Amino acid sequence: MAVELPELDYKAWEETKTTLHLICQIIGKVKMAYYPKQNQWWHVTLHLSPSGITTLNIPHEGKSFEIELDVHQLKVLVKTSEGQRREIELANRSVADIYQALMKELGSVGYNKPILAKPYDNPHSTLDFEKDFEHKHWDHESIKAYWRVLLFVDECFRLFAGHSFHKTSPAHLFWHSFDYAVTRFSGRDVNLTTTGNRRSDIEAYSHEVVSFGFWPGDPKVQFPAFYSYTAPEPKGIEQHQLAPQQAWWQDLGESHLAMLKYDDLRASKDPKSILMQFLTSANDAGCKADHWQTEGRVQTTPFWDALDKKFPATANREHRS
Repeated sequence: MAVELPELDYKAWEETKTTLHLICQIIGKVKMAYYPKQNQWWHVTLHLSPSGITTLNIPHEGKSFEIELDVHQLKVLVKTSEGQRREIELANRSVADIYQALMKELGSVGYNKPILAKPYDNPHSTLDFEKDFEHKHWDHESIKAYWRVLLFVDECFRLFAGHSFHKTSPAHLFWHSFDYAVTRFSGRDVNLTTTGNRRSDIEAYSHEVVSFGFWPGDPKVQFPAFYSYTAPEPKGIEQHQLAPQQAWWQDLGESHLAMLKYDDLRASKDPKSILMQFLTSANDAGCKADHWQTEGRVQTTPFWDALDKKFPATANREHRS
């Protein structure tokens, strides 16, 4: 059965998207303050839950807590391992109101670490969170539509991740740029220095990657789209064929993005198949152009299906339990 994807018009929900983005940056910064560090900044990202967008469990000194933005209730929830629960209403409230309320509620359950209360590399706002009374738009239907798109993307990215034995990141939401992404690694190091590179980039691109993502649009690209890039970019990558036919290489000057508009995917009869075609073709372009070792590492079927074919006697036994 084909998936019916909702409309996601950038201009129609731009103000709501900006407000949601800023709240996710606040939640993400709290997670960054507490969560044990991981490679490639995986410790700062947000994830999906059946109710919305979450930090997942954050361990701290023998206890833990979670912050979840509940899309259905339009609330931010703080839940602790001690059974405490706090709720913050979002509707009709500004970024400043929500920031102050969240820090107060976190403090009330014993989590008092400060954060750098400024947007990070955000094209929509430079206001400190506590001073941002401007962004307070909460179109509930648009937020639910965006979240339903993320659920679809998350499923496709996870299926795609299962086609490779390369090191692969979780599928997760990077709150700085508000893109939902999954990344594959070749295993080869990249020797970056601080010259011309931000500290965050040095960690993010310490190894060769082909990365894939979805973002809902921004002031420069005013439509939702899927993308892929290879870093460092190998010469001639843009000469490789992308699929489906609506996909294209976007020239960024010093590099290229493989791109596919969300609306083209939405208009297709089988969006999941079309997205998998795009991800596969972009992955092939990056791997072939950069001479990745792919033999035995990339499959056309998920890991368990391939295992069942190789060892039919074990199908539906140990690994299914």
